[in-house]
Amino acid sequence: MNVLGISCYYHDAAACLVRDGQIVAAASEERFTRKKHDSSFPYHAIDFALRQGGIGPGDLDIVGFYDKPVLKFTRILETFVSVAPRGLRAWLHFGPSWIRDKLWVGDHVRRNLPGFEGDVLFAEHHESHAASAFYPSPFERAAILTLDGVGEWATSSFGVGDGKDLSITKQIRFPHSLGLLYSAITYYLGFRVNSGEYKVMGLAPYGEPKYVDLILDNVIDLRADGSFRLNLDYFGYLTGLRMTNSKLDALFGRPRREPESALETFHMDVARSIQEVTEEAMLRMARFAHRESGGLPNLCMAGGVALNCVGNGRVLREGPFERVWVQPAAGDAGGALGVALSLWHRFLGKERTVAADGSDAMAGSYLGPGYADAEIARVLGDADAPYETLATDDLGGRVADLLADGKIVGWFQGRMEYGPRALGARSILGDPRSADMQSRMNLKIKYRESFRPFAPSVLAERAEEWFELRGESPYMLLVDQVAADKRIETTEADEAREGLDRLQVRRSEIPAVTHVDGSARVQTVGARHNPAFHALLAAFEERTGCPVLINTSFNVRGEPIVCTPADALACFRRTGMDVLVLGCHVLVKSEQPALREDERQGALALD
Repeated sequence: MNVLGISCYYHDAAACLVRDGQIVAAASEERFTRKKHDSSFPYHAIDFALRQGGIGPGDLDIVGFYDKPVLKFTRILETFVSVAPRGLRAWLHFGPSWIRDKLWVGDHVRRNLPGFEGDVLFAEHHESHAASAFYPSPFERAAILTLDGVGEWATSSFGVGDGKDLSITKQIRFPHSLGLLYSAITYYLGFRVNSGEYKVMGLAPYGEPKYVDLILDNVIDLRADGSFRLNLDYFGYLTGLRMTNSKLDALFGRPRREPESALETFHMDVARSIQEVTEEAMLRMARFAHRESGGLPNLCMAGGVALNCVGNGRVLREGPFERVWVQPAAGDAGGALGVALSLWHRFLGKERTVAADGSDAMAGSYLGPGYADAEIARVLGDADAPYETLATDDLGGRVADLLADGKIVGWFQGRMEYGPRALGARSILGDPRSADMQSRMNLKIKYRESFRPFAPSVLAERAEEWFELRGESPYMLLVDQVAADKRIETTEADEAREGLDRLQVRRSEIPAVTHVDGSARVQTVGARHNPAFHALLAAFEERTGCPVLINTSFNVRGEPIVCTPADALACFRRTGMDVLVLGCHVLVKSEQPALREDERQGALALD
């Protein structure tokens, strides 16, 4: 039985195919269209999922959509009416897309899936998030916590999963939203909403929490049980196209930062403050969920706020749960997976089986397209790109030598990751022992802000030797400290540095993946789901004694992670990467032909 889940029209469009309860394929539309955060109907992602499953539209039994557009439209109308006439400008901006597309999902599905004769069903937004968190998790029973901007009405939800059953027991409703609060401060700091939140989280450790009390006293009334109310006087998202207003500017004593302008200590302090407020709210919600669940030892999380890996780390370390599992596609893209699994287990009543070995059902989140070496060779031949083909057994050692020699390597292997993190299938890799590797990769490869940290990937069997990590972190969604014996003692002069000057301090044996507060966003790598990446890490350890590599997503600023070999080759040619590994094929930059004029202009524009 084939169930297709779809998410689109709001943030990250995606599609997921579930067959007899097993996840066959899942991918975001942006990877195919090359439009970051593409929210349009996921034609390409659906086509991929069906091809991966070896079926056509007529073979689908049910199609599910990840939220209820009519209910969401009701909320939007009620909101505009409640603030009228101030919301007219916003309605004129958003209204046409509702009338044109968002209210007609069922019609769009049938029009674009010729031959499909089954039902099109709808789940509530936070039900889809909760299902994506619980059903693929390794737990038979668990508490569930979902947090994001807003679905239909809910902005946070608490629930319990037990076998095939899932119930949501409590919700926090719009306009009071932890996700919208974080996005509002993201906007105030001059970053783009729905994509710049990572930057705020990365910027926070450079600052001090000077404004925590100011925020708690004026902006959010955070209660002991994790519930809260926002003071809507400081926000503009109810009535206009701005997230904040002049009252927030006055509260902080500064106007909103202009995008791309200089970052000052003030901005870092605001970032640190909102991060600490968010973490405290997440902790209180987790404690409430634990009590409400009757003390269950396991917690599952999803929703955009669950991508705040610093907060996740604190929930695991300081919260009441023994184990925390976060859906790797925690944002709206994961709703496609959630609705498909919800239909299978809740609507159809099919039983759920948890793996006896304690593993989850995400297959490492390697659920996107993959390409055979012969396909890759054809792409390289068409591009007249010189390359060398290595035996599988020789690949890890050769690439490990290049990395140990300071080379930056594009690494393209197997099926693409589902979710926003590169997990060793579409990654750019470097030597974490290098003191200047972070700045090199940020400025010459990623073309992004120098303050943003890189994540370490570590052999799962060596993780506890290098990081103060409790359990595994296969999806790079937990932040913890570098192990004490791997850190380097800093001087008083080092600690007296402020702002971005703190980047110059070497804090551990792996400085390129150690943030200024000694933390790291860790991915633990096992051999089961990604044997090639595991073998590379093992080969690097043999040569250097270090089982860790820098792992950042294979893309440049403003572009989605690469999907195809052609995408990877184009990114390699336009950036300062030294080596590209596509399957078993190795390309060295110095051996490649000169850039064409259009490629050269594209590279200059990125720089």
